[in-house]
Amino acid sequence: MAATDITRNTLSVLVQDVDGIISRVAGMFTRRGYSLVSLVSAKTETEGINRITVVVDANELVIEQITKQLNKIVPVLKVVRLEEETTIARGIMLVKVNADISNRPQVVDAANIFRARVVDVAQESVVIEATGTPGKLRALLDVLEPFGIRELIQSGQIALNRGPKTMAPSK
Repeated sequence: MAATDITRNTLSVLVQDVDGIISRVAGMFTRRGYSLVSLVSAKTETEGINRITVVVDANELVIEQITKQLNKIVPVLKVVRLEEETTIARGIMLVKVNADISNRPQVVDAANIFRARVVDVAQESVVIEATGTPGKLRALLDVLEPFGIRELIQSGQIALNRGPKTMAPSK
């Protein structure tokens, strides 16, 4: 792959849970002109340490620069680039779909095919919760689109390496 080939990359960043760390990480992307696809922060199994999952479209050179810049931020403990073939990555989506008595069974069947759950039922709509890869979520939306999508929200992606390997902070 050439250095100019832009690909989707997932970085997992362990940070100390301190005020302003998300702003500092996001600010680094803004200052450098890097475009974020998604950024998700959450607590980890270790008290006081959070994991930020960053998804960015970039070439190899830019990913190296991003990694170096992230490592310069003091509360950052570790940065790991996750490889697609050894990573489990998921997003979550809530979608409100038109569904009345006449088409509700078809909407529910569509949700079931994608292993999604109906989490709310109203007289003229249902809310469906789905988790999965971006491709799976897009495919579900494509199936639901003919019914009429009233509202939609998707989270950014979270990811872990497969197998026993962990991302414990360096000592």
